Amino acid sequence: MKSVSKGEFYSLYSSLHGWGAVVAGKDGLLENFLPFGGRNREEVIEDVTRCWSAVREDGGYASDAARMLAAYFEGKKPDFRLPIDWSRFTEFQAAVYAAVSKIPHGSVRSYAEVAVSMGRPSAARGVGASMAANPLPIIIPCHRVVGSSGCLTGYSGFGGIDSKAWLLRLEGITLDDAGRVAEHVKHRSH
Repeated sequence: MKSVSKGEFYSLYSSLHGWGAVVAGKDGLLENFLPFGGRNREEVIEDVTRCWSAVREDGGYASDAARMLAAYFEGKKPDFRLPIDWSRFTEFQAAVYAAVSKIPHGSVRSYAEVAVSMGRPSAARGVGASMAANPLPIIIPCHRVVGSSGCLTGYSGFGGIDSKAWLLRLEGITLDDAGRVAEHVKHRSH
């Protein structure tokens, strides 16, 4: 269970895939529970309170993020410029998440490209490890990071690769028959 101090809130949001939730504290966003899997409202509340024992519903940044996430799942392009509680991350993770947050909606980058953008060209594996630990999927858009060949190499969010593919398609990314990002799309917006 994550430690909770006074002032942590969660807010729920719904989509065609089920309910999700986002948790925030006084310093910013803490965690996003994706709506994949068709979970109902009560199941998501159970997940949130199991992880964040003293969290309260509806307040602060969590409410703002929940509204934006609901809009995102309706196909809109919300601007997720909300405070994030960066204190929970290592210095390297924070650098990765900052770089990934700059990938525009409807674009992708490879793990190697993210590493280069950070000035750490040999850190592609570290980028991947940071993506796997991302507590704020979509807000920190780790689904936009793919293998150098365009393969969807992993997604630690609920639903794995299938969810990653769905999120990319929602943003207008074309995948080929093998499930790779189509080359002409992959290099767009560089």
